[in-house]
Amino acid sequence: MKASTNNIIEVCSSRYQKICKEYNNPNTDKIINSHFGEFSQDLVNTISNDVEMFMLDSGDKKGTVKRMFSILVEGLQNIRLHGEKGKEGHQTSFFAIDQGADFYKIALGNLIYTRHNKDIESRITEINKMTREEVKTLYMEVLTNGIISNKGGAGLGFITMAMKSSNNLDCFFDEINNELSCFTLIITLDRKKKA
Repeated sequence: MKASTNNIIEVCSSRYQKICKEYNNPNTDKIINSHFGEFSQDLVNTISNDVEMFMLDSGDKKGTVKRMFSILVEGLQNIRLHGEKGKEGHQTSFFAIDQGADFYKIALGNLIYTRHNKDIESRITEINKMTREEVKTLYMEVLTNGIISNKGGAGLGFITMAMKSSNNLDCFFDEINNELSCFTLIITLDRKKKA
């Protein structure tokens, strides 16, 4: 059974609102950029450039800005290219970036087929158990030997984001129905830590 557009938007919007509420704590954090809806290539470019300029204006080190740029481009391109669509052919996706005193948190959300939830969760758990060196080695192995999926990826997205952030990835699966789920990935980037 296909999920109705209203149900898809309701579930994804609920997760997005929870994240925005958590990230918009006036005492400690603030949302520096967010979007709910579809992502075009132009929008990905604009968001990436705007965040880069914001970080430079905030005094973040160029290394941190570079790592954020890599994470953001990888994450937003994954949403744009790999996010599933509802029955009307629309992607329901979102992202939000939280700036804290010592960190940035990047939340990325898109539709996936529910049947992939366990595989994705298992993959993220596997990456989170690895040392930083093991993640780099895995990255090189997949880059060299990776099998290209039917959507063009070789499974590098999660590995790249874990490697660039030097932190564990976190994820949520909000099941819409037995066909579609809203998948949310959270990446934390330390503002003071060197890559």
